[in-house]
Amino acid sequence: MAQQLLTQFEQFLDRIAQPIKPHLPVLARFLLVVTFLEDSLRITTQYNDQKFYLKKHRGFWPAFADLFLITNVLLMLSCSILAIAKKHTQIAVGGLFFVVLSQGLGYGLLFESSFFFRTLSVVGGLVMLLADAAATSNKKTIFAGLPQMNDDSRSTYLQLFGRVLLVFLFMSFIFAGEMTVTRAIVALIAFVGCVMVVVGFKAKWSAGMLILFLSISNVVLNNWWSLHHAHPQRDFQRYDFFQNLSIMGGFLLLVNLGPGGLSMDEKKKNF
Repeated sequence: MAQQLLTQFEQFLDRIAQPIKPHLPVLARFLLVVTFLEDSLRITTQYNDQKFYLKKHRGFWPAFADLFLITNVLLMLSCSILAIAKKHTQIAVGGLFFVVLSQGLGYGLLFESSFFFRTLSVVGGLVMLLADAAATSNKKTIFAGLPQMNDDSRSTYLQLFGRVLLVFLFMSFIFAGEMTVTRAIVALIAFVGCVMVVVGFKAKWSAGMLILFLSISNVVLNNWWSLHHAHPQRDFQRYDFFQNLSIMGGFLLLVNLGPGGLSMDEKKKNF
C-alpha cells in the first residue's frame, strides 16, 4: 500500500515537473556556477579590499595578490560560461576546482569545518557536471594517459562520487550547533534524505526533498539582503547563500540524470 502511494506521488511530481523538464539541465548548470559568477563580481567590485586583506592578513606580496585575484576572476567567468554552454566541460570543471582549492588555501579557510563541508558539496556538484557531460557525449577523455572506460561507465562512477559529496553540506547542519527538539526532527528528516541520495534509493524524489529543504533554509538563514550594506555579516551570508544555490544546482543535475548504475534504484530494475 505504502509503495503504491509513493509511486502515485512520484508520478504526480513528474506530471508537475513536465513543463520545466526540457529546461532543467540548463537551469541546473546555471545554478551550479552562480556562486562563481557572484564571487567574480564581488572580487571585481571590492578589489582593493580583497587585495588589502591578502597583503595584510595572508602575507601576499602585492604583485602576487594581483595575480591571484585576476586569475581567479578570469577562471571563474570563463569556466562558468563554458559550463553553462556545456562546452569543454572537463576543462571548465578543472578550472573551477582549481579556483575552489586556491581560494581555500589563499584565504586560509580550507580546513575550517563549515567551509570544508560546503566546499565538498560544491565539488560534488562539479562532479555531477562531469557525469552529465559523460552521459551525453561520445568524445574521448582528455586524460589520454589513463586507463580508458566508456562514457556510460565513467558517468556511473562519477554519479556515485557526486552523490556522496553533495550531501556533506547537510552533515554540517545535522551535527553542528545546539540540538533542540525542532532541530532534531529537521535533522532526522535531512539525514534520511541524505542516506537515500547516497545509496540511490528513490534518489530523484529524495534529491527533490533536499532541494526544498535547502531552498527554505537558505532564504531563512542567509537573507543577506535584509542586512545593512555595511553589516560585517552581509558578505558572509551572501557567500553562503550563493554557495547553497550552487549545491542546489548539483542536486538538480541528480534529479535530471538519475542516480546512475551504482544505486538501489538501478538494481531494482534488474529484478
